[in-house]
Amino acid sequence: MSNNTNGMNAEVTINARPNVVTFLIIFFSVGLSALLLIGSSGHLWWLSLITIVSGLIFSASPQFANQWEQAVVLRLGSFVGLRGPGLFWVLPGFDSVQYYIDLRVITTSFAAEQTLTADTVPVNVDAVIFWQVIDSEKAALSVQNYFQAISWASQTGLRDIIGRTSLSELLKGRESIEKELQKLIAERCTPWGLEVKSVEMRDVVIPEALQDAMSREAQAYREKHARVILGQAEVEIAEMFNKASKSYENNPVALHLRAMNMLYEGLKEKGALMLVPSSAVESMGLGGMLGAAALRQQELTNIKPN
Repeated sequence: MSNNTNGMNAEVTINARPNVVTFLIIFFSVGLSALLLIGSSGHLWWLSLITIVSGLIFSASPQFANQWEQAVVLRLGSFVGLRGPGLFWVLPGFDSVQYYIDLRVITTSFAAEQTLTADTVPVNVDAVIFWQVIDSEKAALSVQNYFQAISWASQTGLRDIIGRTSLSELLKGRESIEKELQKLIAERCTPWGLEVKSVEMRDVVIPEALQDAMSREAQAYREKHARVILGQAEVEIAEMFNKASKSYENNPVALHLRAMNMLYEGLKEKGALMLVPSSAVESMGLGGMLGAAALRQQELTNIKPN
């Protein structure tokens, strides 16, 4: 059996499965036929022929299924049961193995190309589904090809959800969309004996022109947000200055200490230049302090090292 699980072209087929038991039966029948011919000097040739024919017929009886498989057996066209894993026997000429059902978790990729969203934006969406056969009888008898069935169900379900989802919801709410898509596919595939483990969206591709527009929109939003933050900072600074002015209003000592600190910070660097408003010189009493500071600075400059 060869199963192509890479997409919509998956098919379920049956390949011949020779095994050691088949070769043993053929070898035994040929050996017994040879012994009959030799022992009877050719008089029992008909019995030898029957032995060989019987061996060839019954060599088709032993079959086997791998550990992860179940074989679907029909008898004259009617379902008789599931066999495997391991060695099992069928009636040659009456029984036939139609399918070997893979019970492992299978991965199938699917896509929705050029599908319009709810806000009429064409998108290409790639997704992958993880699923498993939980009822081999239903998978074999209820649907012609369960690989193609779940692939088509996944693709149509994805198109359906994209058609009623906006682009922003599609880009931001992947987790909720994946859960909704999983539920939708499960409703369609459960009657076929299939279980959907999970659905994951791998990629959402939008037109390049729309990508540029979205990039400009995001840049404008970030610039707006930065200006709002700057304005809020200015408001907070103004409020803090207002509180500070009230503290200095009735406390001249604190005001002069603040003036001295400002003067120190401005002149601690050699050759520093300070620009002080004339109103601040009068209100904060900086005139005398600035003059003394300038005189001291000049004295230090004129002192020459010995």
